[in-house]
Amino acid sequence: MSDGRSVERYTLEGDLRVAILTYGGIIQRLEAPDREGRLANVTLGFDALDRYLDETYMSRMPFFGALIGRFGNRIAGGRFTLAGETYELPRNNGANSLHGGATGFHTRLWDAEPIPAGVRLRRVSPDGENGYPGTLDVTVDYRLEGTSLRIDYLATTDKATVVNLTSHAYWNLAGGGTIDAHELRINADHYTPVDDTLIPTGELAPVEGTPMDFRTARPIGGFAYDHNWALDGSSPAAVLRDPDSGRTLTITTTEPGLQFYAGGMLDVPPFGPRAGVALETQHFPDSPNRPDFPTTVLHAGERLTSTTVLSFSA
Repeated sequence: MSDGRSVERYTLEGDLRVAILTYGGIIQRLEAPDREGRLANVTLGFDALDRYLDETYMSRMPFFGALIGRFGNRIAGGRFTLAGETYELPRNNGANSLHGGATGFHTRLWDAEPIPAGVRLRRVSPDGENGYPGTLDVTVDYRLEGTSLRIDYLATTDKATVVNLTSHAYWNLAGGGTIDAHELRINADHYTPVDDTLIPTGELAPVEGTPMDFRTARPIGGFAYDHNWALDGSSPAAVLRDPDSGRTLTITTTEPGLQFYAGGMLDVPPFGPRAGVALETQHFPDSPNRPDFPTTVLHAGERLTSTTVLSFSA
């Protein structure tokens, strides 16, 4: 890196082959077999570190494969109030704060150590970092379990704060081309409609009769999705399939929401705007300002735990 610190890459090998960077906690590559057993990289990433560090790319905010924090998704106006105190956050998405700000967890160097079948990443986010209260101690474990990549999140704080951790991997199960023909199913009867700045209105609207209805698997098509689904609690949360290769990604999670993104933010070389789809397991956008949404408040002495499992088949 520009300050002389080194970035490490950990490779997990088994039925899948996964490369994890200590910079941003990035899933750089994930190789999965098709129905003929042929491996292909099914996540978007760069071969060279300098592309992740290049502001020309990252100013477009694609967040390639990275761990997101302190707060995944948008917070309206870049501010929230907690215990009577208002906190100001970086505004990196118009008037809103997105994914913890331009220097969120996705730009930080994480400590790492091997664990059985995986790697453990850790960082301590100091009190006041990017405007968030409390010293937040975060651990993220990546583990291979057969044909699944399991992600376990753990966080503690010394002061009440808000936390929403997720992974921002982009998937293309064909290994190239666009994701428009990918078939998607999301187990959710409702989603959170948004205003013109992509902040939820507060309504939980039924998906029936709208482009948000993925209760039955169907092709993604060319619609520009950047919305949160309120998961119905059944398993799995979502299933993504490439009909040509047969590769299928099945997502299970302990989180209440799923942000489905397929839009123009990815239009950075060598990727086109429909090169990948993000399926971010997380809490709802703007939850700190929406007391009726599932809470993202973490108090001192509490432990945040969350698990998402990405299972591949063909």
